[in-house]
Amino acid sequence: MLCFCSKIIGAKIYKAGGFFSDDDPKSVRDIDGHGTHVASTAAGNPVGTASMLGLGQGTARGGATKARIAVYKVCWFDGCSDADILAAFDDAIADGVDIITVSLGGFNDENFFRDVIAIGAFHAMKNGVLTVISAGNDGPRSSSLSNFSPWSITVAASTIDRKFVTKVELGNKITYEVNYLLYPI
Repeated sequence: MLCFCSKIIGAKIYKAGGFFSDDDPKSVRDIDGHGTHVASTAAGNPVGTASMLGLGQGTARGGATKARIAVYKVCWFDGCSDADILAAFDDAIADGVDIITVSLGGFNDENFFRDVIAIGAFHAMKNGVLTVISAGNDGPRSSSLSNFSPWSITVAASTIDRKFVTKVELGNKITYEVNYLLYPI
């Protein structure tokens, strides 16, 4: 288990209208692992015993291991409100963060005047704050990016060029050597 004990320096929830469903805990805590995954990618401490089922052993670390994290939770079981997203951008800027990472995707009609993430990122850029945004989850295919404003950095997942080899023994005691690629989540 990863510990962000000294990493998280602030946290706030946003909920337009204030109505929480029974499934939504009124907390900044990560309930599905996505926030923890994004935080560890951005600022996770080095973990020297990382592996995938014992394969590819090595050290895993975030991009900026000395960074601190302020959490601005805007998404709930019923979605992510535009008002909450913009309020979180405003608060992050006012709090003096250096970088805002937004791991939200969705439909983008290429009109930056209607794209709440592009609007928030533009406001951040005008205030000297870099915004790093997820590309979305619809690729890889043409025109599958959901976030691509020119004043932000868009980041997409990729694969690695390593092949893992292991042996699999079936119930009939026949053993096969299997090659597979590891794809990041």
